[in-house]
Amino acid sequence: MKKLLLLLAAIVLVIIALSTLGPLIGLAFALALVFLGMHYYIKSRSVAGKMLWILIGLIGLVMAVSNVPALLGLAAIVLLYVLYQKWKGEEVSFSGKEQDDPFTNFENEWSKLQSKERF
Repeated sequence: MKKLLLLLAAIVLVIIALSTLGPLIGLAFALALVFLGMHYYIKSRSVAGKMLWILIGLIGLVMAVSNVPALLGLAAIVLLYVLYQKWKGEEVSFSGKEQDDPFTNFENEWSKLQSKERF
């Protein structure tokens, strides 16, 4: 029963992600414009160039705000990833830490170093 519910949720999330594919592409393009505007604003030396890149960045920002439905698609993709991990039986962790204890991590790394042969 649990697998069936996970499968149904995955199907719904795939439909949501595919239906918001257009806004996702628009959001990616808008964020690229914002990034380019910021990048070239910093590199620009002239006042006219800086104003041009500010204008391009603002256009990208307005485009990004207008693609709010893309956030629903991003959430659907993240939830689809979480469901995939649950389907495989793995624990889902969004933190980069394996454990909080630094001594345990040191012992793991030390044992890896000791297991390697040195030439």
